[in-house]
Amino acid sequence: MKDFRKLQAWQKARHLTLTVYKAARAFPAYELYGLSDQVRRSCVSVCANSAEGCGREGDAEFRRFLHIASDSANELQCCLMLARDLGFLPDPEYLSLDQLIDEIEKMLTCLAKRLEAGGWKLVVRGRSPARAGLKNAGVSL
Repeated sequence: MKDFRKLQAWQKARHLTLTVYKAARAFPAYELYGLSDQVRRSCVSVCANSAEGCGREGDAEFRRFLHIASDSANELQCCLMLARDLGFLPDPEYLSLDQLIDEIEKMLTCLAKRLEAGGWKLVVRGRSPARAGLKNAGVSL
């Protein structure tokens, strides 16, 4: 069984989710079912799809869920940018979240490539990403 909690990408996505939820509390009440809701759902999707994919049978399914998580990260970036533009999110907080999302997206992409290159066995063996021809695959064992 694959343990999603060992994935650095999931750990960072979890941290992102908790941080975004705190930031969304400052959004206006009239956005509760609008942008605030969309921001919360998209960050949960990054975290949840990373975890769900890890439990799937086969590397192709895992990669598919990693791509969905990455798509949700893009959606989150767009929503946070709108929140900043509308004055709901201060620039420093936006920039910090945006940087974290970029980092997570890179980790998800690299993990998907690593799975494609050698499958889950390559990931769990702890083979160095450099030896596998990849950087930062987002796995911590």
